[in-house]
Amino acid sequence: MAAVTVETIKSELEMFDIACQDESIVDKMLEQCICNRIQGDEIVLEWVAFSTTKNGLKLSLDTLDQFEHEVLNKKSKSKQSFKRDEPHNRTRDIHSLQDLIKAEEEEENLLDSYSTPAKGSQKRALTTPEHPHSKRSAALLSSPGLLLSPASFSPSATPSQKYSQRGAKGEVVVTFGAVQGTRWAGRKGPGSGVQLDLLEGPEDTLRCSYKFMFQRLRDVRNVLTEKIEELGEGLRSHFNIEDFSPVSLPAQDSVTVLGQVCCDSNGKLNAQSVLLEAGPEQGGQQVPVDLSELREYSLFPGQVVVMEGMNTTGRKLVASKLYEAVPLPFYSSEVKQEMDEVPEPVSVLVACGPYTPSDSLTYDPLLDLITVIVRDRPDVCLLLGPFVDSKHEQIEKAQVTETFEAIFSRCVESIVEGTKSVGCRLVFVPSQRDIHHHFIYPQPPFTLPDLSKDQAQRVTLVPDPCTLLIEGVTFGLTSTDILFHMGAEEISCITGSDRFSRILKHMLTQRSYYPLYPPVEEVNMDYEKFQSYSQMPLTPDVLIIPSELRYFIKDVIGCICVNPGRLTKGQVGGTYGRLLIQRSSPLEDGKRVSPCLAGQVVKI
Repeated sequence: MAAVTVETIKSELEMFDIACQDESIVDKMLEQCICNRIQGDEIVLEWVAFSTTKNGLKLSLDTLDQFEHEVLNKKSKSKQSFKRDEPHNRTRDIHSLQDLIKAEEEEENLLDSYSTPAKGSQKRALTTPEHPHSKRSAALLSSPGLLLSPASFSPSATPSQKYSQRGAKGEVVVTFGAVQGTRWAGRKGPGSGVQLDLLEGPEDTLRCSYKFMFQRLRDVRNVLTEKIEELGEGLRSHFNIEDFSPVSLPAQDSVTVLGQVCCDSNGKLNAQSVLLEAGPEQGGQQVPVDLSELREYSLFPGQVVVMEGMNTTGRKLVASKLYEAVPLPFYSSEVKQEMDEVPEPVSVLVACGPYTPSDSLTYDPLLDLITVIVRDRPDVCLLLGPFVDSKHEQIEKAQVTETFEAIFSRCVESIVEGTKSVGCRLVFVPSQRDIHHHFIYPQPPFTLPDLSKDQAQRVTLVPDPCTLLIEGVTFGLTSTDILFHMGAEEISCITGSDRFSRILKHMLTQRSYYPLYPPVEEVNMDYEKFQSYSQMPLTPDVLIIPSELRYFIKDVIGCICVNPGRLTKGQVGGTYGRLLIQRSSPLEDGKRVSPCLAGQVVKI
């Protein structure tokens, strides 16, 4: 599927003479294209058909929400995709690069024996060299990028033409803070000594693999109950609420109830299907919720809220007021900073996989990223998976000549050796799409037993999700596309706010890296580990949340949220992010100063 752009949607709208001056409308349609996996011309045709049946409905954000609910959601449910079975290509059992080269030389010799030499070829000396090498093997063995060369992994791999011909390399597409005149290079040398640690202690951090697929339903229920009670206690103390009433108890006066938002069916949540499920202390029952009297709301399945309203029959709660959860405090360092001591800024580079184009199993984008790291010399590189993408066509068809673990090891070795002169700290975060790693959430860190002692000093392996402490600044990291997952489930009635900010605020106020329940089908959740390792211990200073959706850098209730995009988008290059951070102290009046001085999202 070709990438959908804003320009494509605008040209299609102009073709039907549909006026659209608001950029947010086109961005909304682009988001719908990505979420529903349709092209720009398809969504415009669907809109024309929909608006015609509604007596010429005008294009606006509200009508697009109605269009999404009545057309796109129903279409996505009924749409079924079938992949045609392709005959398996006859492949040889090749285990190494040398075997591959030898096999290709044998094929060349076999073809030469059946071919008629051309006129000019007879001038060539018919002697056998002492150490014969084919042209291809000579090129491979002399290439500096041998570890990540196309033939290293797939016998049919060729470099992606669309990626090599991409434009706007190095273009800055998003800026944040005081970027003018900013020096993005890191500290002077490898011995600068950047402090980087996991915020939680060893006993509170997921450090190794674990057995999963053993959880019981009552254990899941206990985790959800504890989440309702914990967030409910925070709401009670923050809003000075005396007590919560049972959700199904009839009352003639206004009541205040605590519960978790859920849907009355297996379909998508909407304003008519909202249920509020209480914890055991409030009866443990469900009650339908009427949202008609709420001026503004933003809800998603799994959200813990407090509602105030009337429930005269015990069968329906007419909500008149909504209390949303409150975020945790920020990190405060116990080390006091001297008045004259100004810490030197730290440069952080952030990139998220896949690191190959979709039409080729070449790691040219990763090699280009290594070139950027050597040029800019950041202090810390946060590299999120997938490194060996399970959704890549050649991976799905097993058209590789090495094991997935071996391919991953080569990627890591190339990154570590390629950035050796820079001496930057490297942080590797796994992804649910890494085919060689555990397919469970929360996800344990990678294991790299072959790293040397010098290499291991620069490499930090962390789980997904995790919270890092870099020079006194906290970073929340997750490679799971929670923006995409929650964006498809959230319903809202709020004017003047964008969906990204609402979802990010939900994450921070629900104090979780994955607050959606039930999770999407592709996320295999282990709730006992989720309770221990996937909650936010505090509100991070910087939250890294890569997504298929559009890249951004936003300040959400004091937290700098960064979606660096993916290093590749289909067959073309994507984006990466870079930040300049500096530990800061609160001002005398108690106002907090953001530790993020500047940020950019740049095209690779």
